[in-house]
Amino acid sequence: MRAPGIRIASGPAPMVAVPRLELPAHGTGWQDRPPGGDQPLAARRRRRRRRPARTAWPIAALLLGYPVWWALGLGGLSVVVLAAPMAAVLWRRRPIRAPKGFGLWALLLTGYLVSALALAETPDGTYGELAAGRVIGYLMRLAVYVSLLIMVLYLGNLTHDELPQRTLVRWLGVLFLTAVAGGLLGVLAPGFAFTSPMEMVLPPSIGGHPFVANLIHPTAAQMQHVLGHAAPRPEAPFEWANAWGSDVSVLVIWFVVGWWAYGGPYRRVAAVLVLAVAAVPVVYSLNRGLWIGLGVSAAYLVIRGGRPLVAAAAAALAAAVFLLSPLSGIVAQRLDNPHSNGIRAFTVATTVRVATSSPVIGYGNTRTAYGSHRTVTTGRSAWCVECGHPPLGSDGQLWLLLISQGFAGALLYAAFFAGAVRRYWADRSPIGKAGTLVMIIVLLYMVVYDGLISALTLFLISFALLWRNAAVTTDLGEAR
Repeated sequence: MRAPGIRIASGPAPMVAVPRLELPAHGTGWQDRPPGGDQPLAARRRRRRRRPARTAWPIAALLLGYPVWWALGLGGLSVVVLAAPMAAVLWRRRPIRAPKGFGLWALLLTGYLVSALALAETPDGTYGELAAGRVIGYLMRLAVYVSLLIMVLYLGNLTHDELPQRTLVRWLGVLFLTAVAGGLLGVLAPGFAFTSPMEMVLPPSIGGHPFVANLIHPTAAQMQHVLGHAAPRPEAPFEWANAWGSDVSVLVIWFVVGWWAYGGPYRRVAAVLVLAVAAVPVVYSLNRGLWIGLGVSAAYLVIRGGRPLVAAAAAALAAAVFLLSPLSGIVAQRLDNPHSNGIRAFTVATTVRVATSSPVIGYGNTRTAYGSHRTVTTGRSAWCVECGHPPLGSDGQLWLLLISQGFAGALLYAAFFAGAVRRYWADRSPIGKAGTLVMIIVLLYMVVYDGLISALTLFLISFALLWRNAAVTTDLGEAR
């Protein structure tokens, strides 16, 4: 009698020693136990998945070690440093899988390379010749774009045994705790700052550039006059105050997923306490974009949360507690002092006008315009660094793309994230809903926040989580 599933070849068969199969005494089948194993295969796999593989260490170093990178003066630039070992892992794993829609990001990167041809151009209404600062800024952004491309491919090519989804989500939650701690530091000790090792190493000609200085000089807060008087706005451990707001609004989404949706009762109680504490630096950040983002997230939770009545009741309770607290007065005071509206209106209008003169490739980097929102004669100079206004393209990723890569680059960026919303909207898992929300927030923030560097890193990690989640669904469908 033939054993099922065994093919018998014609001709004389060689003598083969067949190991004896021992059926277990209990009710599970032998196929659930690996040879020599005492536990079911599923249990062994679950135990293995609790700890990520060594190949996932660059992501652990990026998210869990972020305070160390910040102290070294490499907070936002840590992804550039870690891109090298990620690229080495990818090289050994050829062929490399890529997500759908990633060609748009490749085109965006290609367009940025082409935009270098216009670095020496000085469009009408701007001033400044090609200098080291402009080239350094371009090269740093190029390094970030390439590093982020490597990071997404690296995450997507790690197996779920090597880096489980929930582990990655909880690492993002740990970074949220770090951001809350940094925010509290900015509120309680706004003057805290120190010289980083990177700042000591770089020559003044590079380290003194404003863009570079923001990246390598660790500070707890920025002192700004948005309320009519000097007030601290938390920024640790990120590049600047707006980066802190953008990053916190993304990290809190993954914190809720990891600590509430996938958390036990004790973890959920801890999550509520952490969110209550986080409200303090969130309010003191005076960040209207962050507040709007949190409002959008709350509305999204009510609509797609699965339990709309519970979500609406929780949101109403949180709003009531906030309105009865002293923090509500700070919010009202901030809304009554739209300090930056005039500056933003001037830079945005000027950016669009300048971008129309090079709509396809842009100018490779930001530019400085003559005048300000108050006068056409005042501009920033060596003897008056506070005069004028921020560089064109510094009021949001959309405007940065317009000035550096033209309308073509801005369209590719928006199409990449909008395509992710359309592609992954049907994923109703907690990770799928959270990742789609982040993609929506990216499209919202592109008009108010500069995405580089830490914010764009979190955006693309969220995209990678969506891609990995879809890969699991596809694999299960094929197995069936």
